[in-house]
Amino acid sequence: MLADILITILLIASTFYMTIVLLRFLLQLARADFYNPISQFAVKATNPLLRPLRRFIPGWGGIDGAALVLAVLIQALALFLILVAMNGGIPGINPLTLLVWAVLNVLDLIVKIYFWSVIAVVVVSWIAPGSHHPAIQLVAQITEPVMRPVRNIMPSMGGLDLSPIIVFLILNVVSVVIDHMKVAAGMGALAGM
Repeated sequence: MLADILITILLIASTFYMTIVLLRFLLQLARADFYNPISQFAVKATNPLLRPLRRFIPGWGGIDGAALVLAVLIQALALFLILVAMNGGIPGINPLTLLVWAVLNVLDLIVKIYFWSVIAVVVVSWIAPGSHHPAIQLVAQITEPVMRPVRNIMPSMGGLDLSPIIVFLILNVVSVVIDHMKVAAGMGALAGM
């Protein structure tokens, strides 16, 4: 029972912080408004761990490599601690396998962030179109890099934006591919994380 409680706490805490780190990564990727209060929170919450990493891992072409590495390291550490809790001791796992699992989980979390962000944008466009709430603006800015290419390909449908449907399909396909990669990587019981 104590191991289950510890695993739950590790999952929640690591996923919460990884989400903030990945949110910062996606904000920078989308060139979102960093004066937004939510952006400022993400910057302040991640700076203590990102600053030292940036000395060794530079960004390239607007991609914050340090944030991605930090997310993978957090996930790898969380997976290691979960395996320790499940096995009652240090597991005999290959560090490369642990790294592959961490990368797959980070990719899966990025897809989930995009998926829920697109849902939020669609729902808000029905409920409160033209809203200027900082959270709504930020979510719209995050989703723009994945929505824009689809909007450029799809013809205008008389004011209807059907691009979210295509983006949902693409995100679901990517999610299925990642799930199969997790199974192929031997994640077994950890595949649902």
